[in-house]
Amino acid sequence: MTKIKNICCIGAGYVGGPTMAVIAQKAPGIKVTVVDINEKRIAAWNDADLSKLPVYEPGLDAVVGEARGRNLFFSTQVDEAIAEADMIFISVNTPTKTYGVGKGMAADLKWIELCARQIARVSTNDKIVVEKSTLPVRTAEALKSILENTGNGVKFQILSNPEFLAEGTAVEDLHAPDRVLIGGDPDTEEGKAAIQALVDVYAHWVPKANILTTNVWSSELSKLTANAFLAQRVSSINALSELCEKTGADVNEVAKAIGQDSRIGPKFLKASVGFGGSCFQKDILNLVYIAQSFGLKEVADYWEQVIIMNDHQKRRFAENIVRTLYNTVSGKKIAMLGWAFKKDTNDTRESAAIYVADYLLNERAEVVIYDPKVSEEQILADLDYLGTRSEEENRQLISVVNTAYVATEEAHAVAIMTEWDEFISLDWDRIYEAMLKPAFLFDGRRLLDKEQLKSKGFEFYAIGS
Repeated sequence: MTKIKNICCIGAGYVGGPTMAVIAQKAPGIKVTVVDINEKRIAAWNDADLSKLPVYEPGLDAVVGEARGRNLFFSTQVDEAIAEADMIFISVNTPTKTYGVGKGMAADLKWIELCARQIARVSTNDKIVVEKSTLPVRTAEALKSILENTGNGVKFQILSNPEFLAEGTAVEDLHAPDRVLIGGDPDTEEGKAAIQALVDVYAHWVPKANILTTNVWSSELSKLTANAFLAQRVSSINALSELCEKTGADVNEVAKAIGQDSRIGPKFLKASVGFGGSCFQKDILNLVYIAQSFGLKEVADYWEQVIIMNDHQKRRFAENIVRTLYNTVSGKKIAMLGWAFKKDTNDTRESAAIYVADYLLNERAEVVIYDPKVSEEQILADLDYLGTRSEEENRQLISVVNTAYVATEEAHAVAIMTEWDEFISLDWDRIYEAMLKPAFLFDGRRLLDKEQLKSKGFEFYAIGS
């Protein structure tokens, strides 16, 4: 039986860092080394001040503090960690391609290939390679080809172990997962042994009944499908929010009514500006591209509509701000509270706030932003990435401040973009008095009580109101 003593994880981001920290915490007999070529990121993981970890997740600081230096290590020495490891997790970014065939839909696998080539070059003994990044179905086949044809004659087993973490509750999800999915080759003795080796790692704390094993293709496709189903629910309730506005129905009441049907359930039925994050849009577009590549036009069109609805919801929210402010926001101050795509994370990838801000900036609004966990550097990088304006223009048009009160002072309107808990406890009387009148509040996250805000004098607008 293969017993894992040393694990290497390539990629110290939102998935690799927390996942490996929990494995190290729960399996103290296994040495876990997280490697990355980004020296600044590794330095942050090693910072003595645990509040400066590069990934913000509630409870992560305690997990890292318990295991770091004992059996959890963060390093830029990639080759050394690969050579020492029995099992290597690949947890690098797989963004949507911005060039060539599949542009705008297919996953860009260049970082995955570079990892595979590095593993093949360095390895001198048999290893288990685990796909942790979200990948298109049958990526394992390409990995196996690279490893077997460019290496030193050693044997590799490829496993798929997709993550099902929700940012903001990642540590909780890792400690008590609904399921751990492991895909491998169940038809060979070597494949079975590799699957069992990873099962044994998770079995340190996960009940065996919650560890599912499949063939590798089913595992890869399950991750894309899970995210597609969740995103579909968000777009479905957002589509109904627009219908509610036209008919006088309350989308919250509709969501509660249908959510109490046990066949449907209440989760992911909260109307909002739209879903964001690193997975939903990327994975659905990947699914669309795979369907198209097999000539399944109707399947591709079906899933693409989820993205179309999400983009429409973000645009509609921004248009509502302009329309309410007398069809012009030029020269008007709009305070945006929240930039992260959801609360309890500093991840901004595909955040609705980016696209709403971009729309308002195109209308020449003065946009002032506050988020408790997202830095000014990241906010500017997000806007620069869109390429709508020059970097100099973005720095002239927006301001990033350190409190909600500074952001909202003398503002024409406030737009709540992230459902941070601290926004509930703000002194909204103080905010209203400091704003220009009439004062407008746009809540895309269904966070605040509409009647209470109306009593303070706000003209209140929300998705589905």
